[in-house]
Amino acid sequence: MKNTVTLIAFAGIASLATAQSGSFSIVPSALTVDSSGGASTITLAVYGDADFGTAISGGGVGLSAVGGTGIVSGMTAAVAPWGALGFMDNGDGGDGNYNGLIFGQLIFPPFIPAAAESMLGQGAVLLGNFTVTIAADSAGVIDWSTVGGIGDFDMEIFDEASGLFTQLSSVTAGSASVTVVPAPSALALLGLGGIAAGRRRR
Repeated sequence: MKNTVTLIAFAGIASLATAQSGSFSIVPSALTVDSSGGASTITLAVYGDADFGTAISGGGVGLSAVGGTGIVSGMTAAVAPWGALGFMDNGDGGDGNYNGLIFGQLIFPPFIPAAAESMLGQGAVLLGNFTVTIAADSAGVIDWSTVGGIGDFDMEIFDEASGLFTQLSSVTAGSASVTVVPAPSALALLGLGGIAAGRRRR
């Protein structure tokens, strides 16, 4: 009977653990980029969120790209200021891929509380910004997704009520698509030129 009660107790704990989840999301500064007239840059802001806890205390995230070859000429990353204590930059992976950044803060309540910017009660938390350089006169669609497994865990959540830190090793990935095209005005001029040429032929 004791063994049965123990198994039931453990099953309850396991179900609670699986109910705790986190997610990444990517927010580009632009969905369409004009590549004419020289190289340009956009920013990919990466956010973290969780369905439990008080604040994000640390983690690691990278980026994987499809379609970036010949379009993305370089990338840099900057961690959100609240996570700078544990910052490590793994560098540009080329073609829109990023090897990852690790972020973290020291939380030691009540003496060192969680940074206000890392609190989950206000929505998704900014983890860092990736600055992407787009090659001049390039065109195509780049599909980005977040990659975990960069550090010891994807995200660590601090819960003020219990004083516990929970490490999540599997976080739901975020994604975003950016289209790189010639200048819209140039396309419009080409279209108008085509119409005019068609009328002259008639």
